[in-house]
Amino acid sequence: MKLKFTIISILLICTLVTPAFGALGEKEYPRFFDEPWDHSPITVYIDDVNTPLHYSHTYRTAIVDATKYWENGGNGKLYYNPDFEIVDNPNADIYVMWVETMEEATGAEDGVAGYCRPEIAAGRFVRVSIVLEVGDKRGFSWQQYGDANMEQIAIHEFGHALGLDHSNDKKDIMYPSYEQRENVNPLLLEKTYPIIIAIVLIAIGVLGYLGTGWLRYHKKIKSLEDKHFKK
Repeated sequence: MKLKFTIISILLICTLVTPAFGALGEKEYPRFFDEPWDHSPITVYIDDVNTPLHYSHTYRTAIVDATKYWENGGNGKLYYNPDFEIVDNPNADIYVMWVETMEEATGAEDGVAGYCRPEIAAGRFVRVSIVLEVGDKRGFSWQQYGDANMEQIAIHEFGHALGLDHSNDKKDIMYPSYEQRENVNPLLLEKTYPIIIAIVLIAIGVLGYLGTGWLRYHKKIKSLEDKHFKK
């Protein structure tokens, strides 16, 4: 009887303790640091002066939107609420710059669209450099990133600048790849926009002219019919 009671007690203890150990053993969200910055706001310098050939001025907005993404809660995995300030000072906390392609400029592996390199002292980020490419090879051609793609890449790299590591959740912005959201070339769009407008206006003019001519012809035919066939 005593042995039976002991066995039941052991089984009960194992039942209660095992879930607790399971919870403790679950992998937490991957982070480099819980709070990498010891001050706020975190200053950001966007280098839109030293830019590669296919840089688009619209990329600056993509960076600003990326900072707002994290200020508004981001992916919900930060332990703190970051506050950014865009400044006109290259010695800012975060320095953002662009290269034509990562493979050619930095020797990175194929498929790397950006990287974040922090300088660390006493367990804190002192300064962070974020390098982004403006386009990549797809098949046998090279294509420039559209604004939505640039914003997505920037959000990912800013996540690293806030202490987050790569996630294994494909739906998470910190997953180490990104989905092509759109392929509109901002520079090509900017250059061809006046041509597109001109073509549209010409088309409207031609259609208007043809439409007016048809109405005149129809009116003339009706007038002749009324004159010769109606009694």
